[in-house]
Amino acid sequence: MASAVTNSPFLRYPSDSDPLSSVLNLSHHLFAPNNLNSNDIINSKTLRLGSYKRRAASVKCSATSEKKAMSGGRMLVYVPPHPLIKHWVSVLRNEQTPCPIFRNALAELGRLLIYEASRDWLPTITGEIQSPMGPASVEFIDPREPISIMPILRAGLALAEHASSVLPATNTYHLGISRDEETLQPSVYLNKLPQKFPEGARVFVVDPMLATGGTVVAAIQLIKDRGVQNKQIKVISAVAAPPALQKLSENFPGLYAGILDPTLNAKGYIVPGLGDAGDRSFGT
Repeated sequence: MASAVTNSPFLRYPSDSDPLSSVLNLSHHLFAPNNLNSNDIINSKTLRLGSYKRRAASVKCSATSEKKAMSGGRMLVYVPPHPLIKHWVSVLRNEQTPCPIFRNALAELGRLLIYEASRDWLPTITGEIQSPMGPASVEFIDPREPISIMPILRAGLALAEHASSVLPATNTYHLGISRDEETLQPSVYLNKLPQKFPEGARVFVVDPMLATGGTVVAAIQLIKDRGVQNKQIKVISAVAAPPALQKLSENFPGLYAGILDPTLNAKGYIVPGLGDAGDRSFGT
């Protein structure tokens, strides 16, 4: 079974580690080819590791025979296999979860995803300080390369609520984008982005539901138009679906998500998803 999963085009472990060590290190990487769509996701496989007898990684796999080189045309999707992430996603899925608990669960999920997305990405500076017991070598986040949080209104506000408890210093820029319920096309109704981001800025784009992908791609383009490169952007999402992965793969290399769902319904909602994240967060 482990062989079947690691041979999937959607699951690749780093070349210098085996699947067991990768899972035990709490990381796995999902690569979505450019031709990913909802029909590609056809069956579910579970990786079981020896005597652990527990689900270590569960992904939707495709039996596609197309051979693609793992190059710049891929999109990297990181789904941290942390039990707390699974817990908060489960709370969000439950239709009986009341509004205040739903919003808190979304905030907690955002905190964990931002923590994971920050790993090995934020620039640091080193030095020496005096502790109460003597000199100590230290390492801080470099304040010269600012960190920006950009929640997409309105549900993004809830997912980004605890960002300041993880990141030492941030700027928050609000972006309001609505989706036409018939055409599913995005429309910007509020833009509080700066004319130009500072050089070296890191930007977290926070959008809980990536369904068709139109909204997040429009947001990323607005950021790139203001001088930010792809490598300086991380997308944080609670749930993502194949159409969004397809669209992102053509415009942006990476995403941190709580879970990946297989499809959309006729109205463009993620299935099984968690409903309208904005409505459920704010009760309106």
